[in-house]
Amino acid sequence: MGWSRTLPICSDCTIQSITEGVSMASDFDTLLIKKGTYKEFNILIDKPLTLIGLNYPIVDGEDQGEIIRIVSDNVTIDGLFIINVGTSYTTDYAAIRVVKSEHFMIKNVVLEKLFFGIYLEKSNNGKVYHNKIIGDAVDEYNSGNGIQLWYCKNVEVEKNIVQHVRDGIYLEFSDNIVIKDNLSTDNLRYGLHFMFSNDDIYTNNTFENNGAGVAVMFSKRIKMIGNTFRKNWGTAAFGMLLKEINDAEISGNIFEENTIGINIEGSNRIRYENNSFLKNGWAVKVLGACYENTFTKNNFLYNSFDISYNSKLNDNVFDQNYWSEYTGYDLDKNGIGDIPYRPVKLFSYIVNKTPETIVLLRSLFMDIIDFSEKVSPVFTPDNLLDKNPLMMKTL
Repeated sequence: MGWSRTLPICSDCTIQSITEGVSMASDFDTLLIKKGTYKEFNILIDKPLTLIGLNYPIVDGEDQGEIIRIVSDNVTIDGLFIINVGTSYTTDYAAIRVVKSEHFMIKNVVLEKLFFGIYLEKSNNGKVYHNKIIGDAVDEYNSGNGIQLWYCKNVEVEKNIVQHVRDGIYLEFSDNIVIKDNLSTDNLRYGLHFMFSNDDIYTNNTFENNGAGVAVMFSKRIKMIGNTFRKNWGTAAFGMLLKEINDAEISGNIFEENTIGINIEGSNRIRYENNSFLKNGWAVKVLGACYENTFTKNNFLYNSFDISYNSKLNDNVFDQNYWSEYTGYDLDKNGIGDIPYRPVKLFSYIVNKTPETIVLLRSLFMDIIDFSEKVSPVFTPDNLLDKNPLMMKTL
């Protein structure tokens, strides 16, 4: 390490290309890439190196294929502007791919005109920090994901902006990942999509105006804290989809103006606490086989439907939530309503069975059937109650 060198790269330098610089460098050298345009692709980094761009030099792959592939431990990429990744229907070309590497850092990189952006494959103990990934995806079949992790462990993905790609951030078989302070917007499919990935933490991210916000599938012990899910609208859109998720914590999040705030299926032992559901079509839509979940200290504000339920059986607990639709009273002034609140409306049950009836929303007919079900529950779970509804919002 004490003998490492800094090698300048520019059109007037001894070394004029990045590929040449990698070839001439020794382990732990730094390549200082000066401002300019470097028309290169298939740059293979097979030794510990630091690549630093001065004033964002452009690396133009000219649509030829993958641009940078890292296959060594201890590699840092900092400050490059990478464009024109090749598109293929058989190979997932990426602007930067990290393969079977440890202790990598990808930071301050701008990616445009890409297929896949940053692709981590069987790589651990690294960081993807403060990058800007702007795609031009139109169709799912010929577009890739912004940041993708496949079989990775102990990686931080922080302060990235990802827009106009297929999935903003995608994880598969990736454990102990921290995803925080990212902005994932205007993507074709999901802002965040992960499957078979356990013990991950997602904090303070914003997922806005995507095909759908976040899809969480077949994973355990997930924490999603302090995120914002906003304006994910569409016939099949939701802020968050949970499918086969167990033993998770979902707290302090904002779900605002989504078709469905959270769509839940086959997910158990999840704690939903201190979330705000604001102006969604459905705040929470519960499909089959969801057991031992608790909803406490959440705000349900001005949603068309607060809770939708497709079963008469319920062992989930709703306690001490604030409901803007609650019309009860608090005679003893302890901040808790004196009569329980029944959040599942008969009309939501009818809409689940016959979607066309949504046109009757806000009609007198809806008010009448909801009132009749409140008096004598027949179709909705009679034990699905918030026995201690809050009189004031939390948070």
